[in-house]
Amino acid sequence: MVRGKLVFITGGVRSGKSSFAEHYLMNEQAKRNVYVASGVAVDGEMKERIKRHQNDRENYPVEWVTIEQPRNFEQILPQIQEGDGILWDCVTTWLANELYDNDMEKVEKALFESIEQLLSKAKVVVIVSNEVLDEPLSKYESVVLYQKWIGRIHQQLVAKAEQAFEMEYGLSQQWK
Repeated sequence: MVRGKLVFITGGVRSGKSSFAEHYLMNEQAKRNVYVASGVAVDGEMKERIKRHQNDRENYPVEWVTIEQPRNFEQILPQIQEGDGILWDCVTTWLANELYDNDMEKVEKALFESIEQLLSKAKVVVIVSNEVLDEPLSKYESVVLYQKWIGRIHQQLVAKAEQAFEMEYGLSQQWK
């Protein structure tokens, strides 16, 4: 099979990223639509957001397979089939889950190896992330570390992507 297409979508919180990504993937008409969820329901707001996303997918005209994978992204690989369409939502949540317990050099390497393996099987891989770098660098060391890693990962994703979009106010701006 030909290498799948990589699409990167970023934007602020509640900017319409997930809805845009879901519609983008459905329009690709892949064999299966696979939603890889990184969120963990740690509080009421996150529980509500997760439920809203689940309800959205239940109301679409296509079926979605959901894989809950808050860490160890590479563990989704055995569940992916040839010709799947994959939507991963989202990198920033996944990074927050991974950041403090792991060697980030190894985590980053495993992430990009996994993405390449996905692209060898999937028709399209749509990756959603939050734009958190519009703010100045934090005075807190842990936040600066997070900003460093998310910026580095975003740059690599965009470099590898065939298309890159930024969402704002429900509108998309295609940068690549």
